[in-house]
Amino acid sequence: HLRPTSDRVREAVFNLLMNGPYGNPVEGARVLDLFAGTGALGLEALSRGAARVAFVDDGAAARALLRANIEKMQAMGATDVWRRDATRMGPNRGPGYSLAFLDPPYGKGLGERALASLAEGGWLAPGALIVWEESAPPLPPEGFTLLDQRRYGDTTITLLRAPA
Repeated sequence: HLRPTSDRVREAVFNLLMNGPYGNPVEGARVLDLFAGTGALGLEALSRGAARVAFVDDGAAARALLRANIEKMQAMGATDVWRRDATRMGPNRGPGYSLAFLDPPYGKGLGERALASLAEGGWLAPGALIVWEESAPPLPPEGFTLLDQRRYGDTTITLLRAPA
């Protein structure tokens, strides 16, 4: 069941990232978009100057929509689409990602498991920013710093910093 991030929430997320006290974490960034769905967050990051986005989703319908959206944006050269369970990422064989979006199905504990998987597999660059969309405020895992938390209707956006 796809639940794309609403335009209002997406705009709020990028306002927080671009105008908050984090410099510009999007410009030139390597971005991970987990539970990517239609790819709205990662594609928005690309449109705002991210260098590369890796989209992770294990749903066939989501990946078909995602690929169509990537083609529409003519962003094939700056994107990767991986069919993978975001809670079991395995080891990362490349450089870490400085920005990660997590938009798991609400209320199933998948965000916590995905974040643990990213940390264990070396997917996050030291001090990476994590934007986590969930229905209830999640608890940051040990070692992660809570930077901000905002509520938009039935959505809570949590901004975390990975260990340095």
